[in-house]
Amino acid sequence: MRAAVIVFPGSNCDTDMFHAVKDFTEAEVVEFVPHTAKSVAAYDAIFIPGGFSYGDYLRTGAIARFAPVMKSVSEEAAKGKTIVGVCNGFQILQEAGLLPGAMKRNKDLKFICRTVDLKVENNKTRFTSSYNEGDVLRIPVAHGEGNFECDEKTYNQLQQKGQIVFTYVDDVNGSKGQIAGVQNEAGNVLGMMPHPERAMEAWLGSEDGRNLFTSVYRNWRESNVVTN
Repeated sequence: MRAAVIVFPGSNCDTDMFHAVKDFTEAEVVEFVPHTAKSVAAYDAIFIPGGFSYGDYLRTGAIARFAPVMKSVSEEAAKGKTIVGVCNGFQILQEAGLLPGAMKRNKDLKFICRTVDLKVENNKTRFTSSYNEGDVLRIPVAHGEGNFECDEKTYNQLQQKGQIVFTYVDDVNGSKGQIAGVQNEAGNVLGMMPHPERAMEAWLGSEDGRNLFTSVYRNWRESNVVTN
């Protein structure tokens, strides 16, 4: 597997994401790819990390959505490539129209930075196959605009089509249905507000994020096994 970690001006979780993929999968190549890149076609999986892309001066993810690299990200998503956006990466994917919903300010209008309980709602995805449905994970959050919002029609569709991948056990930020992570209808693009790349080592508080990365790698490996 060849993996790309996209870096925007203001990204600050790119190194964590890089090492989560490099150290906990058997990916052949893991590379940082700048926001100015014209193509990510050479990669099998694309990771968009958290941070404050372009300072979030307009709206979270709104400027990054127009970065040169995002045209190719959208093209590769349409081809079925695996795309993972975490925190600001999730917001960027929403702005790009690759994931449903929008993010509002947290319900208490404060930045939240703590470890929370996260429930695996759907383990039949390329991102969660190494988990069990109903697993409760300890994963950090760090966001000011993570309040997931959508209309009732969209919410019902997310429920009916298994697109809700993670929910918060408690009401962390006011998100509709306590949604913490969703995938697109095709099942190849995931966005989540909690940071699995910060939950890779027990000595840091949790290693519950590991299975997300191993799931992505396992899906790629099983989809690319050469049979005689």
